[in-house]
Amino acid sequence: MIYYKNRTISFLNSSILEGYSVVGPKENQGRFRGIFDLALQDDKFGQQTFERAERKMFEHAIDGVIAKSNLFANDIDAIIGGDLLNQIVSCAFASRKTHCGFLGLYNACATFVESLIVGSSMIANGLDNVVCVAGSHFSTAERQYRYPLELGVLRSPVTQWTATGVGAVILSNQAESNVPKVSKATIGRVVDYGILDVNNMGAAMAPSACDTIVQFFHDTNTKPQDYDMICTGDLGKLGSQILHDLTLQEGYDISNNHFDCGASLYYSDQKTYQGASGAACSAIIFASQLLGMLRQGNYKKILLAGTGALMSPTTSFQGDSIPAITHLVEVCS
Repeated sequence: MIYYKNRTISFLNSSILEGYSVVGPKENQGRFRGIFDLALQDDKFGQQTFERAERKMFEHAIDGVIAKSNLFANDIDAIIGGDLLNQIVSCAFASRKTHCGFLGLYNACATFVESLIVGSSMIANGLDNVVCVAGSHFSTAERQYRYPLELGVLRSPVTQWTATGVGAVILSNQAESNVPKVSKATIGRVVDYGILDVNNMGAAMAPSACDTIVQFFHDTNTKPQDYDMICTGDLGKLGSQILHDLTLQEGYDISNNHFDCGASLYYSDQKTYQGASGAACSAIIFASQLLGMLRQGNYKKILLAGTGALMSPTTSFQGDSIPAITHLVEVCS
């Protein structure tokens, strides 16, 4: 691979005040049961459609993180985020209630980390408080990208299960000493290794994850051992192994401290095959487990790399391969 300079930037005052996570029933039955702020008993969330349930999850996550940070809605300068539906309607519709600035983002499952980069840049340029949010819903994503659930289509062993959940954090220019901070970021580039199987997202995204992670190490003159954890979004089990092989070829062994949010979300007996996928993966795990470990001092410094496949049903039906992107942030306690 060829690695270019000037893809990594630094931030001085982007503090993470709080995180808030909303998850579906299946997610709360997984490995992180009980750590989420709100676990649904019904993945329709009392709504008539799954799409309206996803929108309500975004509303609760945004309201929840603002309240948890002891702020009011008028303290928020902007909401930055997105989801997996056409025109990112879940996040956009949910943002109507807050009446602050809104920047809708779409980088598939890399959207949450993208929001942290954009939000930290806005904090660095004078905004006080910014909500970064991303999420997905299994039942809305399935009919958006694959098939209606009613068809009962058999799933391939290389598939992942789109996580139902929304994660939100508040970035602030308040430089409290005990608050984790976004200190650096590497902006991803689009990488395409010609993968055609829309079920095998891990194989499509792993080369992009390797590209961005190794670029960060090059730009910052760091190595895997400098970090408590190197977290990826949703490569799944197979994609994680491919990433380990690719980074090792580049001279970096990340196998000892790599953690994939998607591969780790469910138990094997939940029959999700390669684990979780979706924009919710990195968002809900970071807003709960990872942020908690940073705040408690168990982690001093981590990397969070959001992985996203930039395909659509239209491109897949037309026989195009699957390009991918990975954005990365360094977070320090």
